[in-house]
Amino acid sequence: MSGSTSDTPTPTLRVDPPHKGEGKGRLERLLRPKSIAVFGGSQAAAVVRQCLKMGFAGDIWPVHPTKAEVEGIRTFRSVAELPAAPDAAFVGVNRFLTIEVIAALAERGAGGAICFASGFLEAGNDDADGERLQGELVAAAGDMPVIGPNCYGLINYADGALLWPDQHGGQRLAQGARGVAIITQSSNIACNLTMQKRGLPVAFLMTAGNQAQTGLSEMALGLIEDERVSCLGLHIEGFDKVDGFEKLAKRARELGKPIVAMKVGRSEQARKATISHTASLAGSDAASDAFLKRLGIARVDTIPSLLETLKLLHTVGPLRGFTLSSMSCSGGEASVMADSAEGRRLRFPTLTPEHYARIKSTLSAFVAVANPLDYHTFIWNDEPAMTATFTAMASGGFDLNMLVLDFPRNDRCSDADWWPTVSAFEAALKANGASGAVVASMSENLTEEHAADLFARGIVPLQGIAEALDAAEAAAFIGETWARPVAAAVGRDTDAPRSGNRPQGGKATLDEAAAKSLLRDAGLTVPAGRRAASVAEAIAVAEALGYPVALKALGVAHKSELGAVRLNLRSGEEVVTAAADLLPLGSGLYVEKMVPGGVAELIVGVTSDPLFGPVMTIGSGGVLVELLKDSATLLLPVARSEVEAALKGLKMYPLLQGYRGRARADVDAAVDAIIAISDFASHHADAIEELDINPLIVCGEGQGAWIADALLVTA
Repeated sequence: MSGSTSDTPTPTLRVDPPHKGEGKGRLERLLRPKSIAVFGGSQAAAVVRQCLKMGFAGDIWPVHPTKAEVEGIRTFRSVAELPAAPDAAFVGVNRFLTIEVIAALAERGAGGAICFASGFLEAGNDDADGERLQGELVAAAGDMPVIGPNCYGLINYADGALLWPDQHGGQRLAQGARGVAIITQSSNIACNLTMQKRGLPVAFLMTAGNQAQTGLSEMALGLIEDERVSCLGLHIEGFDKVDGFEKLAKRARELGKPIVAMKVGRSEQARKATISHTASLAGSDAASDAFLKRLGIARVDTIPSLLETLKLLHTVGPLRGFTLSSMSCSGGEASVMADSAEGRRLRFPTLTPEHYARIKSTLSAFVAVANPLDYHTFIWNDEPAMTATFTAMASGGFDLNMLVLDFPRNDRCSDADWWPTVSAFEAALKANGASGAVVASMSENLTEEHAADLFARGIVPLQGIAEALDAAEAAAFIGETWARPVAAAVGRDTDAPRSGNRPQGGKATLDEAAAKSLLRDAGLTVPAGRRAASVAEAIAVAEALGYPVALKALGVAHKSELGAVRLNLRSGEEVVTAAADLLPLGSGLYVEKMVPGGVAELIVGVTSDPLFGPVMTIGSGGVLVELLKDSATLLLPVARSEVEAALKGLKMYPLLQGYRGRARADVDAAVDAIIAISDFASHHADAIEELDINPLIVCGEGQGAWIADALLVTA
């Protein structure tokens, strides 16, 4: 037992298991240990102290070469002296000794270990030993799970098991209760998260460190299997395995346990900072964002939004949609709520006449009924009247009902008059079978005690209006994604037949004629065109194709900038003049039939990401592509619904729909063309470094979409 100081093992001590790694998964013993061994000095003593403080009921075995006891518990001199193979071990010794301890634990059959020491791969080029030592650490561990190195470890609040070398601000999860699980790649962020006063119940908190052997996705899979975990929060610097995250997202969906992530790396500075945990790859931010969306993992940008989203997911889970109601006794707050939804997918729907009448019948004639609703102070502290109004409002079938309510500070004021409002809201939600949240406009105006009371009532306590809307949008996104079939695995196209016309050779940039020949042969919509080496040959090709034609200089990447393209040439004389101008600019000429009836121009690009494979960008095309920055990113392979949703999300989409009386574009043909480009890139994923189609000219309805320019770089 944890407090035992006897020299002989008691009958309660476990014997070495006959089969290593048995249980729910590879990490089962480490995550939910019944025995813990600790190695080291002050950090190890802190682990023992925290386990005792949290009431861990299992065995604690300190290992130290000279001390007789640690925190009143008898020590052992080595791994070999331990009464049994420990389920979990905290290794808080220097990096060289860490490898020896890990090897001994693996040989003994331990369930897993936390490696606290730094000075491994995260040291980078500043330490020549770091990379070698990390390799030796992984080799020493063998099949035994190792978390880290360079990490604080694990807090299991459900069982009171702490492999944690520092103080923390959390509390033991109540018997039979559920809480969230959080994994972060930053130990300091993890420490800070334990100090939150937002009332969020936490079942597990874990740090990933370098992920030398065990990646973040495997840790997450181990945690969500626990029935005491309601949902999962991730702080991600980089992804350990693409397929690992795909398995995680699929399993989370099966279990009904949503995931929200704060993925850093939007800025160049953040990407450079992630070098401290170099075992994972950040990927481009656009590709990372597309990957998370594809998996149904909601992304938020700040730590407060991460915590508030976890509160919402813990209490009500994913939302069915993006519709909200808001109630407050202040017109100012109603306006802030309305403005805060601007630019989001969330919306406060206009009340139907019948719904309006129901609400109006409960309020003074002086109250203007709308959504968001300012119910004024006429009914303040009148619980029956507030219940009637709130019940009428919550009867509208909204996906989430919000009550804006800042509590007074208890050290100087009384909050007695606020609780009738809460009770009225609770009754209204129950009467309608609706989900609801109390939203404090300022986080400090909803204390941990207030949050606990609201949680007990089934109401989500949300702190901060922006954070509350971040949470609602994230929960609605997850609900929307879960309503669709699971997306295909990224970067692989195992079912599609391989084309016999694959780009070959080393890394090279194909000129437009060669690139379009490959695309045309693959069945893509490319206008008729041919290469020409002279003015006379250009005239002959133009005559054969039929006027009007376009004439381009080959071997020039950005033709518009260099004046290397001439359009709408309608005679031999025009071709002669244009060809004479263009021949000196490149390696030859390309003559192409003009595309008539263009309505809009798109850019469709595919690049090879080292982590995700082919990544597609769809956006507003033409010469203003960099200026407009109107684009969406998708991972391959893509479904038709993904392409359609990406197009509809572009600012230029109204142009395709016939903006201000213009002709409607052939959107179906554009989608067909984009999917064909995606299929081509997926088939040749191992050979394509970059494919840039700009523009894809989308013509009027029934007239198709055509690849007017193409740049192809093979790898």
